[in-house]
Amino acid sequence: MARRTLGVLGGMGPAATTAFLARVQALTPAEKDADHIRILADINPQVPDRQRAADAAEAVLGQMAMRLRDAGAQVLAMPCNTAHALTASIRKVGLPFIDMIEETTVAATAGGARKVGVLATPGGEALYTRALQARGVKILRLTGPDREAVMGCINAVKAGDLGEARRVEMRRLAAALVGAGAEVVIAGCTEVPLLLTADEVSVPLVDSAEVLAAACVKACR
Repeated sequence: MARRTLGVLGGMGPAATTAFLARVQALTPAEKDADHIRILADINPQVPDRQRAADAAEAVLGQMAMRLRDAGAQVLAMPCNTAHALTASIRKVGLPFIDMIEETTVAATAGGARKVGVLATPGGEALYTRALQARGVKILRLTGPDREAVMGCINAVKAGDLGEARRVEMRRLAAALVGAGAEVVIAGCTEVPLLLTADEVSVPLVDSAEVLAAACVKACR
């Protein structure tokens, strides 16, 4: 079966997108250049805010999807959890779209976990709440100052701050979810795994970007 060309709607944010592309490359079984997947990426940091300007963002995402399709993409993926609330215009272009929320939820619950913690934006939390509850799984979320701290870390990454203070804070936030009973923690924003690794969490950490990258490799090879 011929390989399929992957189209990536990126730029939300740029660092997370380039890290995602590196994951796709690393997860692809290859002995030479030609074994890798062809990828067309639109890294567009000018997509309007996905939470405060949803209609405008969805329109731009639809335009990006059309351009990727017209350039030769055969499968679409978007390494931004929050933007998955705005996929209607993407799906309208008629290409297979790999749903990051669905793939990550399946991965997080595959081992039978009944309480799953999520580190995400408010929009990402809402998406994972619906997806996990549909499977009868309880979602654990941070509240108050800790919830604000998650956004502080996410925004710091977008501003280029990957320093130790931010890493310590993200480890603390993950530990807070584990302390509340989480059996699995989802890194439900693609900036989170840029600050947090699996060996820094005492329960399984499901990296949504890693899950999506693996699904892209499977779909395109």
